[in-house]
Amino acid sequence: MRLWPTCGVTVLLPAWIKRFLPRSRPSMLPVFLSIPHGCTQQPPELAGRVCLSNEELFDDSDAFTREIYDLGGAVTRVVAADTARAFIDMNRASDDRPPENPDGVVKSATCYGHRIYREGAEPDGELVAELLDRYYYPYHRALGRAATDTRVKLALDCHSMATEAPLIAPDRGGKRPLFCLSNADGLTCRYDLLERMRRVFAEAFDCGLTDVRLNQPFKGGFITRSHGRGKVPWVQVEMNRSLYLDSNWFQRETLEVEPGRLKHLRDCFRAALRALEL
Repeated sequence: MRLWPTCGVTVLLPAWIKRFLPRSRPSMLPVFLSIPHGCTQQPPELAGRVCLSNEELFDDSDAFTREIYDLGGAVTRVVAADTARAFIDMNRASDDRPPENPDGVVKSATCYGHRIYREGAEPDGELVAELLDRYYYPYHRALGRAATDTRVKLALDCHSMATEAPLIAPDRGGKRPLFCLSNADGLTCRYDLLERMRRVFAEAFDCGLTDVRLNQPFKGGFITRSHGRGKVPWVQVEMNRSLYLDSNWFQRETLEVEPGRLKHLRDCFRAALRALEL
């Protein structure tokens, strides 16, 4: 039964009528989401230059993070890259490039050491500038709008991490937690908010607090550090890929994941953000 007030009189309604009553829509979360590595697409400007296999490109990306983190209209705004990180890495400084850093903004090799371009077909300075103008700078301009949107109370840079760290990683060869939340050792977000995030993530994803680490193995990348110095707090979120690239849900031969598993993780992520009560 449900009590329904009308004209000062309370009417007792049977339970079956509930499904016909209007439901209140959940309020929009005051959160800005960045998803820089969730795409596996090659820019058309690089046609005929790339020598990566589909599997190598997949492994270098944060595959399926758009499906997991993109909450659409439930949050203030979502900005997601439409090119793979192997070709333009939004989480690097614009002058971070090969040969000094093969894993820079425009790379020469993947994080697993696979060559990206055919010999002699590497992008030259003019093509690199074109790629940055077309993809990189617009992405960062979109992120910069978070600082001017008075509705935004928290910005998240959303990633996934390999279960075992690749050799170029700071924790090379090590086993990783289920989640890593990073604030650049306190520079981009207050620790009390980061601790709250740790608790709600552990509850929403039904894991222990020890499975949600702070600033380990990552302290926060270029996006978090460069955009997180203003009034809006920024946190880098890393989810362990074992949560969806395990053989229970993932087919390596087709590079496909059960949609139900991705939906479950997205629902957990949404529940964690709502529990923050920003």
